[in-house]
Amino acid sequence: NSSFTYETFCFLCRFKPRNYQYVLAFAFAIEEINNNPHFLPNISLGYEIHNVLHSQWRTLESSLILITGQDEVPNYTCRRQSKSVAVLTGTAWETSAQTGTLMELYKFPQMTYGAFDPMLSDSDQLPSLYQMAPKDTSLALGMVSLVLHFSWTWVGLVIAENQKGLQFLSELREEMDRNKICVSFLKMISNSNMGKLSNRPTYDLWTRETSPANVIIIYFDTNSVLDVGFHTGQHLVTWRVWITNSQWHPATFGENFIIDSFHGTLIFAHQHEEISGFKTFIQTVTPSKYPQDIYLTIFWSMNFDCTLSNFDCTLKNCPPNASLTYLPVSRFDPAMSDESYNVYNAVYAVAHALHKMLLYQVQMQPSKTGELQGFSPWQLHHFLKELQFTSPIGDQVILDEQTKLTTEYDILNFWNLPEGLRLKMKVGWFSPRVPCSQQLSLNEDMLEWGTGITETPRSVCSESCHPGFRKSPQEGRAACCFSCIPCQENEISNETDMEQCVKCPDHQYSNIQRNRCLQKSVTFLAFEDPLGKTLVGTALSLAILTAVVLGLFVKHRDTPIVKANNRTLSYTLLISLIFCFLCSLLFIGRPNTATCILQQTTFGIVFTVAVSTILAKTITVVLAFKVTAPGRRMRQLLVSGAPNYIIPICSMIQLTLCGVWMGTSPPYIDTDAHSEHGHIIIVCNKGSLTAFYCVLGYLGSLALASFSLAFLARNLPDTFNEAKFLTFSMLVFCSVWVTFLPVYHSTKGKVMVAMEVFSILTSCAGLLGCIFAPKCYTILLRPDRNSLPGIRDKKHSDRKKHF
Repeated sequence: NSSFTYETFCFLCRFKPRNYQYVLAFAFAIEEINNNPHFLPNISLGYEIHNVLHSQWRTLESSLILITGQDEVPNYTCRRQSKSVAVLTGTAWETSAQTGTLMELYKFPQMTYGAFDPMLSDSDQLPSLYQMAPKDTSLALGMVSLVLHFSWTWVGLVIAENQKGLQFLSELREEMDRNKICVSFLKMISNSNMGKLSNRPTYDLWTRETSPANVIIIYFDTNSVLDVGFHTGQHLVTWRVWITNSQWHPATFGENFIIDSFHGTLIFAHQHEEISGFKTFIQTVTPSKYPQDIYLTIFWSMNFDCTLSNFDCTLKNCPPNASLTYLPVSRFDPAMSDESYNVYNAVYAVAHALHKMLLYQVQMQPSKTGELQGFSPWQLHHFLKELQFTSPIGDQVILDEQTKLTTEYDILNFWNLPEGLRLKMKVGWFSPRVPCSQQLSLNEDMLEWGTGITETPRSVCSESCHPGFRKSPQEGRAACCFSCIPCQENEISNETDMEQCVKCPDHQYSNIQRNRCLQKSVTFLAFEDPLGKTLVGTALSLAILTAVVLGLFVKHRDTPIVKANNRTLSYTLLISLIFCFLCSLLFIGRPNTATCILQQTTFGIVFTVAVSTILAKTITVVLAFKVTAPGRRMRQLLVSGAPNYIIPICSMIQLTLCGVWMGTSPPYIDTDAHSEHGHIIIVCNKGSLTAFYCVLGYLGSLALASFSLAFLARNLPDTFNEAKFLTFSMLVFCSVWVTFLPVYHSTKGKVMVAMEVFSILTSCAGLLGCIFAPKCYTILLRPDRNSLPGIRDKKHSDRKKHF
């Protein structure tokens, strides 16, 4: 079988030392296809290379030459035997756009190998243009995921000022805002001076306006900032973390390269496997093997100190066994870049389209096999538009922009070693095709940070608020700048950087650190508590004392001082006081439904008996001194014992009030979770406060009536007139309960219960002391005054003093 050579490719590229790897990838792909007997049999691919300078005219001139073979007469071709059927352009979008405008007139297939550019994806303006690079739609998400992985929230941005840069900035800020990452500063890199090779601009990344940030995201665009050098004033920036895309690289030559400034940079590069054979191909590339490649000759002379002959462009005095692989990475990187990989896939894409066309012609004309006959380049579009194939390394390649797969990224760590030795080590990957929790994979043990950084750096505006604190925004600053405020009582924050503290449930309380809710312990005014013991001891002591007084009165029941003021009422009062003291014990101990009801009913009834007894005694005193003539109605009332009926009448009224209270809204068991820190207090809820105050109000009206009558009878003459003592006892009683009401409302929990018990004991003790203490004094210490002779002597002495 004879081999039919068909020139199929034109390669447009700006020749720079760094770009020469694109040419080698181009040549390697063509040789690999030509050496494959099962791919395009009997057909050899050829190519021609044009150096595209920084000139629109030169770009158009190269385009005319590849179409017509000359650049003087448009629409007239000098090509006889073969002509190109596809053109590869890149990496600058301007070159692709200018070439594409002319190519579109001839429907000439055009492949671009630069980064994907939305401006070239207009199918109406450039339908014959195919972008080989995958879309960088997930680049912003990947960088933000890396930032979140290390909890960096204060990030600076350096972005190329062009359409792609602005689009990336928009996507990046959207992701940063969604994840609460703040922009420390933003610097846009202008491209206004890029047209002048002799005047390469430099950008100072650190100025007075630049806020300090330990992490910087740099977005480079290949066509705009390849030759832009970055410097940092008079200082080496060795304490920063740089995150960038695969188009970034430090300056290769010149004074703009600062050792160690970009050591540890993290690079997001498109994920692809290593192409087997490419490094071997590079090792074998020499000017003698490719004598027609003038650019290889120039590149060789620049890097191996060869002498270039001006007569025939041959090399002399070159070192023996020179190879591109011997050069430091700063001069030639043998690892295939993203752009070179796109060139490799572009060649295979056109070859696959030619192969499909060949098969189609075989089907249509079986007699003519192995040759491509009579076709125009525009006919390739039918096969290119829906082309999908698997590259030799197993990657899926799709030319249709609508169905392109979301790209995955390798995360490379840039090691900037002395003497121009540079390495890009893979330390992780990012894939948007998997669940969020698995998108980022990173081997932190392999990471090299900037010079001088010994541990994972931090980049925050404000240090995190630890559990127990909440964030408080700082006025006029970014959301990442905040102060830490301790949580209030009974509130917690159990996570870092919480916006608000969380209130503990009623049955729990916050610990001292305010980072955990603890279970509250159930408590009540127990007999075992010191306060409970004190109140119980006081109540029992006073009850015993009252019983002793009662026994004393019973023992001396026939003495004048006991008989003088109706000893039956005195016995009744003392017995009711004993029950008053003992009823306070119902308020102590764990409450239950029975004790809650008995507390109020017993308190109301026994106190009513006591106060109504005092009222009866007061009325008895008043009636006794009003009896001035026999047969009067008052004498009949006194003799008949009418005042004694006051006690059951008043008690029945109180009993009725308590019955209505118990029937409508009785007291019940309740809990108080707020009065005492860390405790839930079991208390008796009054049920109806209105009924409770009615009971107290009724007691108060009886006490006020007793006080008023006793006050009016205080100056009535008699040896055993106790009106003064009754007046004073009622004054003490009313003072205690008037004081009780505001104090009762201002306290809660066990203190409230203790105050109620204290008021009961104090008021009863006041009645006992004011009424019966003088009588006991007379009975025990002055018995001479408690007999008829003693009484007569006292009256006789009083008359003498009067006269």
